[in-house]
Amino acid sequence: MADFDFFGILRSELDAYAALLDGLTKADLDRQVPSCAPWTLYELTDHLGNGNLWVTTAVQEGHGRNDQERTAPHDPASLHTWFLSTVDQITIALSADAATEAWTFSSLMPRTVGFWQRRRAHETRMHRWDAQHALGEAEPFEPAFAADAVDEVFELFAPRMIQRGLATEPQTALKLTATDAGRSWEYGPGDPVSEVAGPASDLALLLWGRIGVDAPHLAWSGDRAAGEHVVRGRLVP
Repeated sequence: MADFDFFGILRSELDAYAALLDGLTKADLDRQVPSCAPWTLYELTDHLGNGNLWVTTAVQEGHGRNDQERTAPHDPASLHTWFLSTVDQITIALSADAATEAWTFSSLMPRTVGFWQRRRAHETRMHRWDAQHALGEAEPFEPAFAADAVDEVFELFAPRMIQRGLATEPQTALKLTATDAGRSWEYGPGDPVSEVAGPASDLALLLWGRIGVDAPHLAWSGDRAAGEHVVRGRLVP
């Protein structure tokens, strides 16, 4: 894992998402979010805010249960205020030292506050992209941070999907090369039979299903059909 100030990134991303909500209308919140279909922007915000509250409980109470149902307000101004309240709560919960023990949803990674700082930084950044995409044009991820998002997929989510019986091991290996981050990854058995190269942001978005295999900044080589099969193999929830 790269050496990032994940807590600082998380705070910045939460602030950026909150700023995006400021001034939106009911019609804006009713927009579909194509990358999280069939959610609307309201439902995306409800999901992100309730995720903040869930992680707060996980850290402060040591469990992952959702003991109460919380529905975000539908009024745009009230939704903005509510989201800011969830930002305050998760910020307090995750301000502890990264090595502090905490409940998490997976044994594949250390069960610490640092896990959540990293996970929520990536979660919030991805959903800010989703919201921007729904409203117009989304900003690409910073290359090094995007590369860490790819790391997280292969360190945590892809093996967890297999562990949970929701995916199977790939039959062939795929190589991914970030043309702007000096990084590459191999996933699957043996030598790669295919490669996809492009900006780290696009690779992260590809793995999370935000863009398709035909996205213009991606370049495929080798057995493309086999590579596409790996990408479509339920690498993430």
